[in-house]
Amino acid sequence: MVNLVLYRKYRPKTFAEVIGQEHIIQTLTNAISSGIISHAYLFSGPMGTGKTTLARLLAKAVNCQNRKDKEFEPCNQCSSCLEINQARSIDLIEIDAASHRGIDDIRDLRNGIRVVPTKSKYKVYIIDESHQLTRDAANALLKTLEEPPAHAIFILATTEIHKMIPTILSRCQRFDFRKLTLSEIIKRLETICKKEKSKIEKSALEIIALNSRGSIRDAESLLDQVLTFSGTMDQKEIKAENIKDLLGLVEISAIQKFIDFMSQKDKSNALYFLNEITEAGSDLQEFTKALINYLRQALIFKLVWESTDKSHALSGSTLLEDDTRKNKGDNEKDRWLFNGLLTGLTKEEFEKLEQQAEKFPSKELQRILDLLLEAENKMKYSPIPQLPLELAIIEAIGE
Repeated sequence: MVNLVLYRKYRPKTFAEVIGQEHIIQTLTNAISSGIISHAYLFSGPMGTGKTTLARLLAKAVNCQNRKDKEFEPCNQCSSCLEINQARSIDLIEIDAASHRGIDDIRDLRNGIRVVPTKSKYKVYIIDESHQLTRDAANALLKTLEEPPAHAIFILATTEIHKMIPTILSRCQRFDFRKLTLSEIIKRLETICKKEKSKIEKSALEIIALNSRGSIRDAESLLDQVLTFSGTMDQKEIKAENIKDLLGLVEISAIQKFIDFMSQKDKSNALYFLNEITEAGSDLQEFTKALINYLRQALIFKLVWESTDKSHALSGSTLLEDDTRKNKGDNEKDRWLFNGLLTGLTKEEFEKLEQQAEKFPSKELQRILDLLLEAENKMKYSPIPQLPLELAIIEAIGE
């Protein structure tokens, strides 16, 4: 286990350990405990959201030798559970459809499925990236999916459900996996850090979660990279600033400095700053993404804060004793009302964002975001990568 990466080392071994996908877990565990097992399942959703993990858990639960009636959790102690945990079960067959996608591969599968399980109750086939099966291979699989032997269970996993042929969809119980929320990912990362006996501040975990784009596997891979890097550091706790260079992230201070130029309508310095970071070797695409994310958080802060103001005004609340923004930060409890929406920021960065958001009307922030989103798309194809961003900034600042 020492040499395993984190996403393999801490792969959930019970349904209770799985984060997110509650609607899927409830349906599967009810089916297991009641003994109503389907012969074919289709798991669809983005990468790193738990499709293969739940497929293996399902295979382990239906074959667990110690599981009693009306229960659904595998024991993780019997020989069947241990073999699946150690990826050496003969009766759990995992097929990568990206490399085994032809009709000959499906013929081999159909021949093998006739053989009864070696020691388990069910022979479980997990076909990953099943959308990559050729049309002939998919059609060859149809009859087997419709009427498989009683000892066989198929679990198809795909990231591109729209590429699956309708006849296969109609023969499977379909479950749609969703991307995980930031709070779910952060909670999982905190658990892993605790088990690894590593100290890392929450803002650093938020940065990792933000860059995982809803994939728990990507988040755990990034955390693995961060913890490996931190092994060469002397400080006790890993800070957000320690990992930004490692992950190739743009410094928030650079973004805030650039926003200052925009709020001051200073075209000259804004363009000069862009030229400076380009010459320094920064990735302009990443800079643009970071700029968009920062302005998005400023817009969210502004809209939610203004909405809060209106609700207090309508209710006659005296929460804000002074109408000026300066005194709004005095109530710390309400000040951090937005922590669920504004992530990856330290307290100082949050305060700076609050000050900068004051300088832009909400409509103006929306207009700038539209310009930057358009520029980001154009940068991919522009012969001069920074030109679309420069034109967007000139238009955003205006006269």
